[in-house]
Amino acid sequence: MQAHRPALQDPLFVIKPAPQKLTIYEIATLADTSPSTVSAILNGTWKKRRIAEQTALHVQALAKTHNYSVNRQASGLRTSRSGLAGMLIPTHEDRYFGIMSEAFDRMARERGLQPIVVSTMRDPALEVATAKTLITYQIDHLFVAGATDPDSVSRVCKRHNVMHVNVDLPGKLAPSVISDNYGGAVELTSTLIERSHKQPTAARDRLYFVGGVPEDYATQRRIQGFTDTVEAKFGTVRAQQVHACGYGREVTRDEVAKLYAKLCGLPRGLFLAASVCLEGAIGFLKSLPIEELQNCAFGSYDWDPFATYLRFPVHMMRQDVTGLLTEAFNIMQGERWPQPKVYEIRPHLILGD
Repeated sequence: MQAHRPALQDPLFVIKPAPQKLTIYEIATLADTSPSTVSAILNGTWKKRRIAEQTALHVQALAKTHNYSVNRQASGLRTSRSGLAGMLIPTHEDRYFGIMSEAFDRMARERGLQPIVVSTMRDPALEVATAKTLITYQIDHLFVAGATDPDSVSRVCKRHNVMHVNVDLPGKLAPSVISDNYGGAVELTSTLIERSHKQPTAARDRLYFVGGVPEDYATQRRIQGFTDTVEAKFGTVRAQQVHACGYGREVTRDEVAKLYAKLCGLPRGLFLAASVCLEGAIGFLKSLPIEELQNCAFGSYDWDPFATYLRFPVHMMRQDVTGLLTEAFNIMQGERWPQPKVYEIRPHLILGD
């Protein structure tokens, strides 16, 4: 016996055509305004054109009701601008770059841009490959944050006439907006010296720098600020006081553990190169008695809100992410090809007391 097959005219099996999306001209008719006004409202530039907010809200409501979305690629072909802004970051797991990517997302949207953020895992080849991919999507701007090889990315951008700016680490071929790593390191080291106490042995009665990469510009400037400040107070800084072991949690944890074993205790002060280095160090420090921890001055060149809940004080330099990105956006909105100048933004000291 054959199974019953529903008739094609059965209402349950009628294939209904998808509703046709309205065009920008139809939305303009519904809103009783011009297509150019609708376009400016939907691409986020209506404030620059001094379009009334009431009109903007009305058009946006109509677009939402009728599921209208801007075709970025088609818009880019018509205007030579896509409204897309890209950002390269080295990693998503570092709190500093996480805060930066979130701030970039918000600030790009405030300027009528659609943000795209991609991690390149500190791989210079991947930085270049990702930049090339983003350029195929006709991005208008590229923010190159913390790149290992920013100049190679600049060469790609220049070949394709894409405006770009370096953030956090400088390059020689494009404007760069970075933290005042030297000044911040001097301020943080001075705080560690002021808050530290004399230790029982000569090796322990010193400040030590742990973390970062020797080839990294930010690390170099932080080490220089640390070294100059310690030398001004105590004299020569020995090579064994600087441990640029990398940015990984595990490697920093192991480096602090080895230093503790070698010194037979904690030193007078410990300068950690970044918040991820602080996290790694805590992986070892949590095993120590509170009395030992309170007898060492800890500093982190990056801010971590959870550090305020530790049983011992940690002094931190909080980088001004909003200031960095504001300056970077200002550069993008200025002259077409700005000079490759370096702009330094001062970080803020957060005391752990």
